[in-house]
Amino acid sequence: MDQWAADLRDSVTQGAVLREDFGADAGEIDAVRAEYPMRIPRYYYNLIEEPGDPIWKQAVPSIQELQDVEADEDPLREEEDSPVPRLTHRYPDRVLFLVTDRCPMYCRFCTRKRMVGRTSDVNQKTIALGLDYIRSHPEIRDVLLSGGDPLMLSDQKLERIISSLRSIPHVEIIRIGTKFPCVLPSRITGGLCAMLSRYHPLYINTHFNHPREVTPESRAACERLANAGIPVGCQKVLLRGVNDDPQIIKELMHKLLLMRVRPYYLYQTDLTRGTNHFRTRVEVGLDIIRALRGHTTGFAVPQFVIDAPGGGGKIPLMPEYVVELGGNEVVMRNFEGRQYVYPQVAEDDDVGVRQGRVINF
Repeated sequence: MDQWAADLRDSVTQGAVLREDFGADAGEIDAVRAEYPMRIPRYYYNLIEEPGDPIWKQAVPSIQELQDVEADEDPLREEEDSPVPRLTHRYPDRVLFLVTDRCPMYCRFCTRKRMVGRTSDVNQKTIALGLDYIRSHPEIRDVLLSGGDPLMLSDQKLERIISSLRSIPHVEIIRIGTKFPCVLPSRITGGLCAMLSRYHPLYINTHFNHPREVTPESRAACERLANAGIPVGCQKVLLRGVNDDPQIIKELMHKLLLMRVRPYYLYQTDLTRGTNHFRTRVEVGLDIIRALRGHTTGFAVPQFVIDAPGGGGKIPLMPEYVVELGGNEVVMRNFEGRQYVYPQVAEDDDVGVRQGRVINF
C-alpha cells in the first residue's frame, strides 16, 4: 500500500475521537455525519489547536449543518447542465468532469455536500460516457477533472483518464482540482508528479483557506508539482470565522506565492444546504480586495467571484474603481482613494490627445 493510502486509512471518522481529544460532543458530531460524512486526515487533524479554530471549523461537523434546510442542494444547477451523468457543460468551450465522489477530507462548506462521500454513482460507465461526450464535441478545448477529488484515484486509474483526454485532438488543456496538497500532502509523490508531467499542458488548482494550512509538508508538495512543470493555482472560499479578514487573506496570499502557488479565485460561499453558517455579506469580500489592491503584489490579489445561483456561472466582483465613465474622460479612484482622470480617445478617430489630470480632494 502506498504511504498516502495508509495515511488516508488512518483518518478520523468518528465523533468519539474528537470527544477524547477535545471534549467535543460526539453525539452531535455523529448526528451530523450521518447526513454529511466526516473524514479528517490525521495530518490535517493535527493542525487543530482548539475547538472552533479555523482548522476545526473547516473539518469538524457542526450541528448548524442540520439546521440549514431551506437552501438548495444543487444551487449552481450543475445537474441541469449535465448532458451525460457527472459531466457539466455550462461554458461553451469547457466542461467539468466528475471522476470520483470521494475526498481525502469532507469540507464542511462543500458545494457538493449532496453527493460526496455517499453511495457512489461515479463509475467506469459514467467516465466512459463523459469521454465519449468530449470526443463528440470539438468545441471543448478545456477539461476540468473534479469530483470529489481526482487524486483519490490511483496513479494508474487517473492516468488512464488523462491519457484518454490527451488523445482527443481538440482538448488543449487539462485541469485537476484537488485538496490533497492542503489536507494530505503525502499524496503528492514523485511518481504522481512524473506521471502528470507527461501530459502537459496540465494545470492544478488546489485549495488553501487559511495561513495555518501552509506547512513545510504542504509547501514541499506544491513545490514538487511546480518542479514537474505543473502550474499550481489556489481557489479559496470566503468563510465566516475562518478567513473573513483582510490580514488573514493577505498572509495566506504571501505564503502561497512563497511556495509557487498562484492565487486565483476567492469565492463567495455558495448557497448550498448545510453551509449557510459560513456565509458572509458580499461587502466583506469587496473590503478584502480593496485592502489588498495596491498594498501587495498585483498577482497576489485573487479575483473575487460569485458562482451565480441558478447556473449563471462565475461573476467577478470588484470594488468601485471607476467613478465615472464619460464620452471624453474616465474618472478613476486608486487604492489610496485619490481620483484621477484618463482622457478618452475621440469617437470620430481624432488623434488629438487630451491631457490626463489628478483630482485633488
